[in-house]
Amino acid sequence: MGFIRWLTPSFLFGQLHAIDQERRVDGLSPEEEARERIRVWQIIGLACLCLLLVHYGKYSSNLTSLVKWFSEFTSDPAVYRAYYHYEYRELLGYIWWGSINLLGFLIIPMLAIRYWFKDSLNEYGWQWGEVHHHWRGYILLASPIMVFAIIASFGNDFSRHYPFYNQAHRSWFDLISWEMIYILQFVAVEFFFRGYLVNGLKRQFGSLSIAVMCLPYLMLHFPKLWPESFGAILFGFFLGVLALMSRSIWGGVMVHVSIALMMDFAALVQTKGFPTHW
Repeated sequence: MGFIRWLTPSFLFGQLHAIDQERRVDGLSPEEEARERIRVWQIIGLACLCLLLVHYGKYSSNLTSLVKWFSEFTSDPAVYRAYYHYEYRELLGYIWWGSINLLGFLIIPMLAIRYWFKDSLNEYGWQWGEVHHHWRGYILLASPIMVFAIIASFGNDFSRHYPFYNQAHRSWFDLISWEMIYILQFVAVEFFFRGYLVNGLKRQFGSLSIAVMCLPYLMLHFPKLWPESFGAILFGFFLGVLALMSRSIWGGVMVHVSIALMMDFAALVQTKGFPTHW
């Protein structure tokens, strides 16, 4: 019966109502209310800058341009040639991609929370919280997507798309390195959307902070296959609700990581297989 309760609209709307009851702006003076509104602008403004940084900075072509510039600056063309012919050049590109995600979605928001807003990271979900009390919700969210991933892995589009790193099957070093990068960027993504945005805006917006978060989260998925982008709407919504219920981002991280590993491994099984050496 515990799982069935999670599927009822009354339970879901009851949780949204409980979130709205925790808003901190009720009874504030006009001056305090004004400060809260300024804080909302600060949170959203910084979020816009972080989204710009990640969107335009994450591409490996930026790393290539940087190496080329350094080679020309030092008048040493061997630097660029060595980079261009490097065996792990694609992996370096994903290290760059992962690093930009960590910078824009984790490091910058964390620094802003601690030294600009003077808040505790725990208030933004950087804690275990009550994830263990809401494990049914996370399982219900992850299970159907995992089943879909297994079914979709038999299609050519899916197997061509995953894993993103084309050499993941080459060796265990390639596969493990790629999955570590992939997992870390999920931590960053989850903190930015379900930690920084949702928790940062709930003081003014209550449960509507989840709606605000869902828009950029959907747009983050636009380069991916359309079923994944479509699913991101509901997926982001339920992760937002669960993050506020559990006061933690880590349940969402585990859901993301489990789904991502399932998709990568299912695609490898159907196409190139797992590595045979280190």
